[in-house]
Amino acid sequence: MINSAQFTDPDLAQRLVLNLKEKARSLSQVIKIMEVCGTHTMEIGRLGLRSILPAQIKLISGPGCPVCVTPGSYINLAVECAQAHKAIILTYGDMLRVPGDNNVSLEKARAQGVAVEVVTSSLQALEVAQQTNQEVIFLAVGFETTIPATAVAILKAREKKLKNLSFLVSHRLIPPALKVLVEDQELGINGFLLPGHVSTIIGESPYRFLEAYVPSVITGFEPLDILWGINKVLELIIEQKTELFNAYPRVVKPEGNPQAQKVIYQVSTVMDEEWRGIGVLPATGLKIKKEYQEFDAMVRFGLKSRPSQMPGQCLCGEVLKGKYSPFDCKLFGRACTPEHPVGPCMVSVEGSCAAYYKYERDKTTK
Repeated sequence: MINSAQFTDPDLAQRLVLNLKEKARSLSQVIKIMEVCGTHTMEIGRLGLRSILPAQIKLISGPGCPVCVTPGSYINLAVECAQAHKAIILTYGDMLRVPGDNNVSLEKARAQGVAVEVVTSSLQALEVAQQTNQEVIFLAVGFETTIPATAVAILKAREKKLKNLSFLVSHRLIPPALKVLVEDQELGINGFLLPGHVSTIIGESPYRFLEAYVPSVITGFEPLDILWGINKVLELIIEQKTELFNAYPRVVKPEGNPQAQKVIYQVSTVMDEEWRGIGVLPATGLKIKKEYQEFDAMVRFGLKSRPSQMPGQCLCGEVLKGKYSPFDCKLFGRACTPEHPVGPCMVSVEGSCAAYYKYERDKTTK
């Protein structure tokens, strides 16, 4: 196990790299390991890990960027609702510049007079609602890491009897999405690096189904965490074992966080949901239960969800599935840059295209 005293141990890092190269010699074909988490993608790019891996090991980025998989129509819906009801939109900062359908964004809507405010916590929504008579809509986006905070905010809103606060929910669940990916033979995924942050909430058991398919390793975000995680996946592949291994036990407990899990499902129920650029995936979304529907913006304002669209020529959806690299997109680094993003993968700090643009575009002729 990697402990805190070893995070910056250069000798251990070198041994892990050499160990990878030694193991890779026994491989007869290139193996694909998907790092699911956007933070992993960013760290792998920042550290230049792809450049030091043996040619037989290919790291591919997965759909672990919550902003990236949020449908463009969700952004349009939020803007249209705020305009119609003169509501205040509250959002996390990384949602501001995400292009919705027809290139609508919260940033552009704000420039046109829509009240859009950036918050860092769902609980701030309660404070804003208490200070105004206007309708306040909190954009609840994210994976299992942020879902408990939304649930707590809803419970506190009821406790405080707030009548002008609602939540437009676009939460997604990681494990059932992985099932869709691992069963897609075209992708040919040989193993997973599983997200540390999400796993602190859900623990190990939701991933157990992966043992019927490929090896998977829960790992942290320090350089040696990631290197050791890749080593462990490779070791299991060579041994032909499809096990789940927790390489992040200092943070992730087998049972996860039972209190967080309880509050999630006290307020929410599972539903099929659209992942931008990928499609509707079964049992991968959440909606607010009927008991709390007075805080559900969809119910309060009579909103209807609609299919989303990806900008023409944008390969973000295929990148999120691990089918293509950002370098395969004709727009990457040309029409699509962090300053002028076409697709959501170039906007978020956890987006694959943003990570490749920032850390790896000098490794390609594109």
